[in-house]
Amino acid sequence: MDEALLRSLTPNVLAVLVRRGADFAAAEDAVQDALVEALRVWPADPPRDAKGWLVTVAWRRFLDAKRADAARRRREDLVDEEPAPGPAPAVDDTLRLYFLCAHPSLTPSSAVALTLRAVGGLTTRQIAQAYLVPEATMAQRISRAKRTVAGVRFDQPGDVATVLRVLYLIFNEGYSGDVDLAAEAIRLTRQLASRVDHPEAAGLLALMLLHHARRAARTAPDGSLVPLAEQDRGRWDTDSIAEGIAILQAALARDRLGEFQAQAAIAALHADAPTVEETDWVQIVEWYDELTRLTDNPVVRLNRAVAVGEAEGPRAGLAALAALDASSPSSSGRGYPVPRHAAVAAYLHERNGDLATAARLYAEAAHTAPNLAERDHLNRQAARLNARRCR
Repeated sequence: MDEALLRSLTPNVLAVLVRRGADFAAAEDAVQDALVEALRVWPADPPRDAKGWLVTVAWRRFLDAKRADAARRRREDLVDEEPAPGPAPAVDDTLRLYFLCAHPSLTPSSAVALTLRAVGGLTTRQIAQAYLVPEATMAQRISRAKRTVAGVRFDQPGDVATVLRVLYLIFNEGYSGDVDLAAEAIRLTRQLASRVDHPEAAGLLALMLLHHARRAARTAPDGSLVPLAEQDRGRWDTDSIAEGIAILQAALARDRLGEFQAQAAIAALHADAPTVEETDWVQIVEWYDELTRLTDNPVVRLNRAVAVGEAEGPRAGLAALAALDASSPSSSGRGYPVPRHAAVAAYLHERNGDLATAARLYAEAAHTAPNLAERDHLNRQAARLNARRCR
């Protein structure tokens, strides 16, 4: 049984049922029934037209469910509309599913879960494991999302930006359970980029490829985080880097710059440097300027301060950070992510030779770190500097 084939066909079959008039929740249930039937039948009797077989079985399961429903008149109308069995039309409605699953009425977490289920073809159990929640909790989340979009009909183009944001959220989850969400996000974004003429779809794909290329070097054998400057660049995936840069260059050539393209350009400059000392920090600062213009994101502004510190020296970086603090509601940098702000300040103070302040700020950042790996890394940085001061 080719599970990859089933997963690739799932969104197409689901889209066919929705286009025929089935509401999303009922169509998704019917497709899941068809997949179960395929797992039972195909090993002994594989169909010549896999998609057509799934569409026929799923549509019949949908009709069976409707026959069991109280709405008899609508039920009889659907029976009359049942198409004759045969090869499914070559129309690809997958793109409609992307927009449906990333509908503005859904919360980000619901949109992510529904996208992974309907477009990615993952099971509820797999999604629940990936997000470290009980399967029942994830099932309820998906059910609520399906009910929310059940009556949605598209009479205008969907919002590509919302779909891209959902895929970006999936990618940032990385890896957990038995599903590699980063790889899954790349697969789905690659599929989307092939279906929409949008430079930001290409920009997001390039960004994912360039970040994913460094994955093997990001952690030490003991699981601890390895900062970019200390990573073994020989472990970076050069094929993914080359592909990401090529995709980015083609997107940039269209002169419709967006935030994902700008982020990808920064990642490309890091990936293109043979050593950390050869990184083109001046150009990275210029790209952060572009990114700041495109999106007023506090993390972008903090990262720009780090880049300024690398390009012009730690005092210039601290001055850039102080300018951000002065423009925020308080002199402590309120409005910026606390652990990230403290970590940036610690790094720049260490570069400037103020080890005591840097150690204190690293410990402060560790106290509010969002995950265990980051907390341990920041605590090690604080301990390292305290040990240097005691020598």
